[in-house]
Amino acid sequence: MKRLSIYTFLGVLMVLASCSKKYTDRPSLDATTLQNYYNTADEVRGLTSTLYGLPWAGYENRAMDAIGDVMSGNEYSGGNDDPPFSSFSFASTSVRIADAWKVFYKIGGWTSQYMIALEQKKGMGGNKSFIDPAIAECHFFRGAVYFYIGRLWGDAPIVTDPGKAALSGNFNIPRYYQKDVLRFALEELKLAEAGLPETDPQPGRLTRYAAKGMMAKLYLYNKDYDNAKAKAQEVINSKQYDLIDDYAGMFNSSKYNNNKESLFSIQHQLTTDPWGSGNQKNPDRGPSNLQTDEASMWQLYIPSMDILSAYETGDLRRKGSVMEQGWTKPDWKPKNANSTYNTFMAAGYKYDTVQKDGDGGIKNTTRSNIAKYVVGPGKTYGGETVLGANSGINTMLLRYADILLIYAEAVIGAGASTTNAEALAAFNKVRTRAGLATKSTITKDDILQERRVEFAFEGDYWFDLQRQGFDKAKQIIEKQNRGTADVASYPKFTKEYMYLPVPAGEILQDPELAKEPVGYY
Repeated sequence: MKRLSIYTFLGVLMVLASCSKKYTDRPSLDATTLQNYYNTADEVRGLTSTLYGLPWAGYENRAMDAIGDVMSGNEYSGGNDDPPFSSFSFASTSVRIADAWKVFYKIGGWTSQYMIALEQKKGMGGNKSFIDPAIAECHFFRGAVYFYIGRLWGDAPIVTDPGKAALSGNFNIPRYYQKDVLRFALEELKLAEAGLPETDPQPGRLTRYAAKGMMAKLYLYNKDYDNAKAKAQEVINSKQYDLIDDYAGMFNSSKYNNNKESLFSIQHQLTTDPWGSGNQKNPDRGPSNLQTDEASMWQLYIPSMDILSAYETGDLRRKGSVMEQGWTKPDWKPKNANSTYNTFMAAGYKYDTVQKDGDGGIKNTTRSNIAKYVVGPGKTYGGETVLGANSGINTMLLRYADILLIYAEAVIGAGASTTNAEALAAFNKVRTRAGLATKSTITKDDILQERRVEFAFEGDYWFDLQRQGFDKAKQIIEKQNRGTADVASYPKFTKEYMYLPVPAGEILQDPELAKEPVGYY
């Protein structure tokens, strides 16, 4: 029998049994388990908690950077796997593309099987009061991942019963039109909205406002401005969310996990064996002169020259997002074997491009490093606990700032600009936190610029470029300096790179994926 990663569900139903609430545990769904387990709210919530962390690792770690920020011109990267995303020369054999595909179809598979099992449990007399909200959580995750799938690949498979497909041996599943993939995602999010609670006592668990917010984002992507505005307004009117004052703090300390700005975050844990459960952005972004015996740092991703030129003078988000000459963090006091380095860092971490490498200096290709999701050199050195490549900070995938900017853009709609008071209030709330002057008129280009710097290095800007349409995306991309501090470089962008290719390995297992898409509905 052929093995097809997107249709298998960890051996269909053979996963580990667990009653833990931890986000990384994976429960069994066989018939014996359904008879004897998932009889309490804690047991059922333990099942759906598995969707919040571990399954996202393959996308969140590197594929998210490569696709969301290297490809969009926000990040510069070396090595072999990432530069093709900057130069638009990536192929279907890309490891980043394969990783993203596996993650989203794995989550889609888990949620599908969970929903089937929970419906079966209800049929056995299971308690609807806690089973139905769990099913709604699954609908949210399935809707969210198919929203990603529709934006990343355009036309793509939709699989709602991977267990049945695996057992049947029929893997000839086609790609469906992007409009159908996005419609499927929206239908899932509507089911989540209807079934999720208004609030949840456990920080980080989904509520219906997370579903409304994700729907607003999808409606905006589809240029359905009326519905985007309505859903964003519902989140705003709920009064459950707000911007937090410390923009930088959201991204360099896990004490801000599940803060009042976060609608949906990947949940992380630090354990004695944190691989997969820990956040691994700290080493991929952290500067090499911040490395200690507790925290690895190899700066795989750094800010591009173009994003450095995108910040307005006085924008407080720059220091919260980027380390560059003069950037300091007094609480962090890293040490290594070099006494000159230790003297240089004695009063706290300094980002210095003049000091000699090894003595405390750092002088990379763009003379800068990403500050977001870098939590420091480890607990011994004034930061928080870091275990090698792993930290415990959550990764936010939907923030209240996004809702405010979605609302402002949706008010403009198909127009060019607006002076609408509510749209201005939403837009200027984001700018005010950044320390910038408010605007009395805003255009779509204003919002696109604001979104770029607000969500820099959060894996979102590619989707903002993509939804502008090819002509405008090409115009923006080909003006971006994607070179180094020494040599400028400007890319060429062609239409074939608007969406990612299906991974070559998947086509080998399912030749239907290489054929023209068909309708799902």
